[in-house]
Amino acid sequence: MSLPTVPRMAAAALAAVALMAAPAHADAPAPGSVPPDQDPFYAAPANIGTYAPGQIVATRPVTPAVGYLAWQVKAWQISYRTSDSHGAPELAVTSLLVPTGAWTGQGARPVVSLQAAEDSTGTQCSPSYDLDSNSSFSSTNAVQAEQMLVMGWAVAEPDFEGPKSVFMGGLQAGHAVLDGIRAVRNFGQAGIGTGNRWGLYGYSGGAEATGWAAQLQPSYAPEIKLAGAAMGGTPADPAAVARSLDGGPSAGFEAAAAASLEAEYPEAGISGLLNAQGVTALRESRGQCIGTLLAKFKGMKLADYSTVPDPLAVPSVAKVLKENTLGATPPATPIYDYHSNADEIVPVGQDDTLVHDWCAAGATVQKTRDPFGQHTQQAVFRALSVNMFLNDRFTGKPGQNDCA
Repeated sequence: MSLPTVPRMAAAALAAVALMAAPAHADAPAPGSVPPDQDPFYAAPANIGTYAPGQIVATRPVTPAVGYLAWQVKAWQISYRTSDSHGAPELAVTSLLVPTGAWTGQGARPVVSLQAAEDSTGTQCSPSYDLDSNSSFSSTNAVQAEQMLVMGWAVAEPDFEGPKSVFMGGLQAGHAVLDGIRAVRNFGQAGIGTGNRWGLYGYSGGAEATGWAAQLQPSYAPEIKLAGAAMGGTPADPAAVARSLDGGPSAGFEAAAAASLEAEYPEAGISGLLNAQGVTALRESRGQCIGTLLAKFKGMKLADYSTVPDPLAVPSVAKVLKENTLGATPPATPIYDYHSNADEIVPVGQDDTLVHDWCAAGATVQKTRDPFGQHTQQAVFRALSVNMFLNDRFTGKPGQNDCA
């Protein structure tokens, strides 16, 4: 299948699609009408522990609130069992969008698991709710999904932060992405089943989830064969990123990570390190979307909220941050890793370390570093490169290896 031209993508991005769908039950709230915390579709059954990872709990058709180019699509939400960072069972949701037009390429229609950069601490910021309600859906994320649908690919968007909205929880995210793929394969609708080729894509916080899914796939989900994974602006090392952000204009990401990891890893003892100001900040950081956190905690310094001078160096905290640092084992699928050397939010150096570690362990990595471009600009600048990389993998071309 040939790549659509850039003008075609740009023109198609101006179009909107009207979809006809209905909620699964007449007495249930319409998808997107209430936040997930008030929607029983997002509630785990009492016996969630008896479900296998990726086993479907419930499904419902949905009507996306954002336009998806000139392509007609069918869309569903799928809830499924996954595992948190400690292996405990929990419920997650993924959104599946499939073009209604016939797939004319080789083999079965490819599917991309697209990890949106949620970067938040509240379920009202989840990709599935944003998709239905258009409450704060990222325009960058929407355009990338639209371009993939124009290619004729299906797109799955998992709520990989899970029911506790865990930002920078690598194991949690990797499990939710891979179990989301299992759930879509189990769903078996619109020509998407066990025979489709899968790719991964994510930028920034979505890249962290993408990297963890690629890294965990050989051990956690060996039955899933990934054609390739594209990731950009990757926060591979949460400690290194936090030190770079501390005291700066984007320090709100630290607040999001602290609140998330405190909830997911009580053994880190984060709450016990806080002074009175820190206790208040932790409480105010919960249940928020990233825009609110960035505005509220601009310029914050961790030391000002802690009873110790360097909370990141406390052994219990450092251990959790290390456990959530990418690079320990190599992905089995080809990787496209891109980053701007001028990235002002996620420093490129820690991503270079990730590529070095994966390469040393035998991974296949295509590495791209651009000399210019701020963090948000890079996602747009490399959008076409991402689709070209995935298209090459879907058509069977071997991945470029820059590890040598």
